[in-house]
Amino acid sequence: MPQATEPLLRSRRQRELLNYIRAYGTGSVNEIARLLGVSTSTVRRDLNDLQERGLIARVHGGAAPLTDDVEPLRPLREVAFAEQKRRIGQAAADLVTDNSTILITGGTTTEAMLPFLGNARGLTVVTNSLMVVNRLSQCPDIEIIVLGGLLRRQEMSLLGHLTIAGLSEFGIDQVYSGAFGIDPEIGVTGTNLSETQTDRSLASSAPQLIMLADHSKLSQRGPARLVPVSAVHTLVVDDAADPGILERFRAEGVGVTTC
Repeated sequence: MPQATEPLLRSRRQRELLNYIRAYGTGSVNEIARLLGVSTSTVRRDLNDLQERGLIARVHGGAAPLTDDVEPLRPLREVAFAEQKRRIGQAAADLVTDNSTILITGGTTTEAMLPFLGNARGLTVVTNSLMVVNRLSQCPDIEIIVLGGLLRRQEMSLLGHLTIAGLSEFGIDQVYSGAFGIDPEIGVTGTNLSETQTDRSLASSAPQLIMLADHSKLSQRGPARLVPVSAVHTLVVDDAADPGILERFRAEGVGVTTC
């Protein structure tokens, strides 16, 4: 994802900056400036403003969050852990079997598996994500089923009772999903309370729930509990994940694939 070519309006820029820091635990001035396409002096002024409003704490070279329950906007998620997500996507695609029907939820991590699905034969993909639809539309051998619902423009995903009702029409073998956080005790968590019921229904629509998560997702929790860890069949994560946390997942009966 290329960096921004024009400075964002101050309010939106500060919102993206705050969401990034809250989601990833820290933020350096140089990295934030690169992602937002602004000068380091602009970032420092924004950080000072946010600190004065009691939203962050300034640390050497950047800032740290005071709370951690906000999901970053899509442009920032797309550039965060991009290489790890590519590996996760490839490993997840290897779990797809021929002549199966899978559900892929929206998100930058699940979308990383799409380029690697071309080898699966007789594959049907059910999704509530228009981003997934757009990218798979170039694969004529993959059947695509789009769940209806209310459009969430920021994520280009569909949600609500129409999305949930559509799930009963299909026999889905596996669900591939990302999340704001996944914890061996709490389970899978999200941040958007208005989407909780849709996310729960999607995650529970098949015998196998396969979670795709970069290592940062194992150390954060959102306010919305989606499904317990017992509902997770397999966790696909990059090799920077804490081995101790992975052992706790295995102890709960979750299969762990590192890449």
